Amino acid sequence: MSEVIYVSGPYSKGDVCENIRNACLAGDEILQRGHTPFIPHLTHLWHLISPKPYIEWMRIDVKLLSGCDALLRLPGESNGADLEVDTARALGIKVYSSIEEIENGGS
Repeated sequence: MSEVIYVSGPYSKGDVCENIRNACLAGDEILQRGHTPFIPHLTHLWHLISPKPYIEWMRIDVKLLSGCDALLRLPGESNGADLEVDTARALGIKVYSSIEEIENGGS
């Protein structure tokens, strides 16, 4: 069965562009497995145009996460991603720790 999978990983720790790239590449792999990725890192452009405080971005992310079937936690240190994982678990949302754990979804 196809899932909507939230991509959770570092954003501001380390190289922001590399972190966004890694999230997009993970999204590509999710898509190739027949699922629909949700990549919150893509709000970067919105933030460049209209900056918001960290707490506002996390509020938006948690709300969007609640509508997903699963979460993929990418490697790397990230307080925000750790909060997203904790939130997913509290909501009963499946958490994957690697792409390899994600099975091919149906159409």
